[in-house]
Amino acid sequence: MKTFEDLKKVLTLNYREDDIKIVIRAFHFASEAHKGQKRRTGEDYIYHSIATAYNLAKMKMDIPSIAAGLLHDVPEDTDFTFEDLKNNFGKEIYYLVKGVTKLGTLKYRGLERYAENLRKMFLAMSQDLRVIIIKLADRMHNMETLEGVRPEKRLRIAQETLEIYAPLANRLGMFKVKTELEDLAFPYVYPEEYKWTMNLIEDRLKSETKYISKIKKLVQKELAKNNIEFNNIRTRIKSIYSIYQKLLRKGKDINKIYDLIALRIIVADVADCYSAMGVLHKKWTPLKGRVKDYIAQSKPNGYQSLHTSVFTDFSKIVEIQIRTIAMDEEAEYGIAAHSKYKEIGMLGKRKKHPKWLEHLIEIQKTITDNTEFIKHIKNDLFLEQIFVFTPKGDVVELPENATPLDFAYYIHTDIGNQCVGAKINHQMASLDTLLKSGDVIEIITDKNRKKPNADWLNMVATSMAKSKIKSQLNKK
Repeated sequence: MKTFEDLKKVLTLNYREDDIKIVIRAFHFASEAHKGQKRRTGEDYIYHSIATAYNLAKMKMDIPSIAAGLLHDVPEDTDFTFEDLKNNFGKEIYYLVKGVTKLGTLKYRGLERYAENLRKMFLAMSQDLRVIIIKLADRMHNMETLEGVRPEKRLRIAQETLEIYAPLANRLGMFKVKTELEDLAFPYVYPEEYKWTMNLIEDRLKSETKYISKIKKLVQKELAKNNIEFNNIRTRIKSIYSIYQKLLRKGKDINKIYDLIALRIIVADVADCYSAMGVLHKKWTPLKGRVKDYIAQSKPNGYQSLHTSVFTDFSKIVEIQIRTIAMDEEAEYGIAAHSKYKEIGMLGKRKKHPKWLEHLIEIQKTITDNTEFIKHIKNDLFLEQIFVFTPKGDVVELPENATPLDFAYYIHTDIGNQCVGAKINHQMASLDTLLKSGDVIEIITDKNRKKPNADWLNMVATSMAKSKIKSQLNKK
């Protein structure tokens, strides 16, 4: 259980004293508002508010977001109103709390209500991304204390988390949040599969933990010998839910999973990233197809790192990730850390949204049927993603099973409508070819072409492409 002293310790490390005063005021206000209230776990309600704010502070979110984390349940669960918040904390914190309150919870109580809440969520995200980040921080603590909830509600909350909140965290580049939410939800949603996965990896984890520490010492020695300074070298155990998903893709063969435990090397700058990889590849042979440079070409969600898998002295394959301190923080907290290192300004003031969010907002405007809407949303959020490139080298994120037509409509509606052919890696390819990560796509267009073919609906994987094709076909 996190206390206000725990929160203050984190705040003192990363924020100015004058800014912290606002958070202290918010704490006292929330404490008074929630006085006498208990959660189902039996603890005072204020500890949930503290935990939410603590999660936001660990992400290094801005002060208004942290204060809103403390106050987010006040208008809904106490006698204090939104006006009280506005009068005491100003418009910005007032709007953030109002946004989180409006968002509500995604309850499986009928299709109409569920779809309505999803639409609310994407609208809130389009207005201020901080709202969903506060919601994620709130959900993290709710999942940590889920045992105190009655069984039927427990399952619903876990399903929401696995199907909506974790994929959203992933899309926002908040990998640490995503994995924590998945691992907390997994045993509630799929209890038998959870037990099976844990039993399968238990012995393997014990043996790999022993030799990974030996590898770590060898890496430290090798880097020191080559005068490469490192901030930290730590082990990373793959999340249980990720292991389960990978086992399904690998025919349930645990021996095909090489990154159960990985090493993560944190260095000072980009030059040291490449130097460190060069040193490791000189000592050990890299596994073909497992060397990935996400620094030269970052993922669309901003993720940057070097990845390699090497054959070590112990006849074991070990995955090693190499990144800077800033890259590491952004890899864990995604867009929440992005403003700090990329200097893009306050999240709430951003004029440009991530492309995937723009697509989701467009979908909710164009697809009125709720069954279709939910299907498309889950498809776009939940599928594994691939990364392909434009001829100019820009990276495009698409779901698995995407085709050149999906790519064309991602770029622009007119490009999709006027598409007559495609080149993949400089070779002509059919429009229904399944794309792979790393492919370079060039779309051939004909300006005289005004409409797509109806057959194209069976060739695309993204809801955006489907909706745009249907829209054009329905035009007279």
